[in-house]
Amino acid sequence: MAAAAAGETPPLQANYVFGRAWPDLNEGLSYTDTFCGADAETTASLINFYSENYKSSAPLPGWIHRIRNGQITVDGQVVTDPDMILREGSKLVYHRLAWKEPFAPHLLQVLYEDDDMVALNKPSGLQVLPKGIFQQRTVLAQLQWKEWKMPPSSCSKRKNVQLHPVPVHRLGRGTSGLLLCAKTKLAKVQLASYFAEGAANAEKKRDGTEVGKERKISKFYRALVTGILEHDEDVVTQPIGLVHYPGVAEGLYVACSSGKPAMSKVCVLERLAHQNQTLVQVEIHSGRPHQIRIHLAYIGHPLVDDPLYCIGGQPKFHDLESTSTDISFAYDGGYERPLQPVPGDCGYHLHAHWLVLSHPTTNKMLKITAPLPHILQTREERCDPQVDT
Repeated sequence: MAAAAAGETPPLQANYVFGRAWPDLNEGLSYTDTFCGADAETTASLINFYSENYKSSAPLPGWIHRIRNGQITVDGQVVTDPDMILREGSKLVYHRLAWKEPFAPHLLQVLYEDDDMVALNKPSGLQVLPKGIFQQRTVLAQLQWKEWKMPPSSCSKRKNVQLHPVPVHRLGRGTSGLLLCAKTKLAKVQLASYFAEGAANAEKKRDGTEVGKERKISKFYRALVTGILEHDEDVVTQPIGLVHYPGVAEGLYVACSSGKPAMSKVCVLERLAHQNQTLVQVEIHSGRPHQIRIHLAYIGHPLVDDPLYCIGGQPKFHDLESTSTDISFAYDGGYERPLQPVPGDCGYHLHAHWLVLSHPTTNKMLKITAPLPHILQTREERCDPQVDT
């Protein structure tokens, strides 16, 4: 449960659950372009514009199908003629049809809430922000759908209030636990700056530069890893960067010498010799994508059941089906795409357990804790209900 430091303004009612069941289909997507006459020789017609500029989205017959299906507007008007000639500056909008997204949990637990921020306990399997195949089944959508208790109209911060809370950092889809969201613009800026400072400090420490400024936020995770760690504590400073990976358009984050600085402090909580596993606490001083998974794999101890990262912090390159090169297309005109999300983004055991931060407006220290899944509890925590988990 959440706990506030002595003297902190009492939070609003917390420790409740909210969430709306997902509709069967999402609302689809719209992609906007402006036609530039500089490319008129090759893209003067509507079909040429889309088939040349967005080859990875659909084959030529697929784009013709989309146009004749009324999925494209030019300057606000539906156009069904693929050979329509475009004019300089025309606004083009492609409307992607609605689709059913893969399963994702929809209930969220509120651990802490006040006029400035709210802390959620995110379940594993739920994406934070829209991306890829998940455009609606996200934490952000649930935050947008809920009616929130906001500061009274007489409060000076009222004009600073947003329509709904917004996440100020991310957790991987398969990672559970604490997620901070800002209710006001000021809180959003302040909290985001805390995370940015952590990344900057990680770089300074890697370069040997002393960091004298007191940290505004400290984040602690619980993880179950393969193998038995030899040392009780370890500090990992391996940089993290992007590489090409099948099925991930923007690339995959891995241990990479040319990547961005990252720092993780790993502490052993319990060695499970009979299972050849170790329960660890990880404090991160930066927040690179998949940082904990990569760093633990880098030192030879990948997360238990992690389907993506192996020893060394590199991905497991599975034999994936090659992209079809024929002209067949799906119901919406695009290439047949896998029904499952990005490979390897769930299945592991990682939980954002607790954090300590300086409140974004009062500057008082605040500690918030997210209850642990059973598999990530120590023997003592399982046996003693009084132990804070």
